[in-house]
Amino acid sequence: MVGYTGEVRPGGPVDVRELDALRITKIAVDEKMSNNCYLLRCRATGDQVLIDAAADAATLLSLIGPDGLTAVVTTHQHWDHHRALAEVVAATGAEVVAGAPDAEAITAQTGVGVTRPVGHGDKVPVGAGALEVIAIAGHTPGSIALLHDPGSDGHPHLFTGDSLFPGGVGNTFGDDEAFAQLIGDVEQRIFDRLPDATWFYPGHGNDSTLGTERPHLPGWRERGW
Repeated sequence: MVGYTGEVRPGGPVDVRELDALRITKIAVDEKMSNNCYLLRCRATGDQVLIDAAADAATLLSLIGPDGLTAVVTTHQHWDHHRALAEVVAATGAEVVAGAPDAEAITAQTGVGVTRPVGHGDKVPVGAGALEVIAIAGHTPGSIALLHDPGSDGHPHLFTGDSLFPGGVGNTFGDDEAFAQLIGDVEQRIFDRLPDATWFYPGHGNDSTLGTERPHLPGWRERGW
């Protein structure tokens, strides 16, 4: 969509991108954490999927509207990405999707059962289409990214949670083994596979493309985190 920037802030307007198959609505919630949430709507069926019910259930439910929600995908177990999960699921009856290694922790923190634990290569339906699950361990054991690949109709779109940002991979809190896992998965499962035109949408902050970030991979590996 002409005019889409991906620049949003808590309390500010949403940003909407219209693709052939999907409408992507990006919103930021919580002044302190500034989490991104993404509402995906199938343009053929009207079915909707929410990525990360991070906070501010009232705002998210207003955004979802009367057409409801088929699923909520939680990209990883950290508390700031699922604070509104219980309220959103209670209001919509949506399926609860998360990476299998993080499912138990998400349930323990939210009281919400993960009805569909997923692994690498699984598909999450969005109406007539689907998102492909890419497992990227390291930031947490069960972190996932979600790929919408329109094929010949356009470049891929990737929702990366806190595993990949403009400027680097996610924090591994000084754990060298976790960082090696994360940078390895990001390189092999994202950069080695997907083209430079791939647009990615992180869990906080602005979007970027793989082409913009690719030259910096060696520096990220050397820097560590």
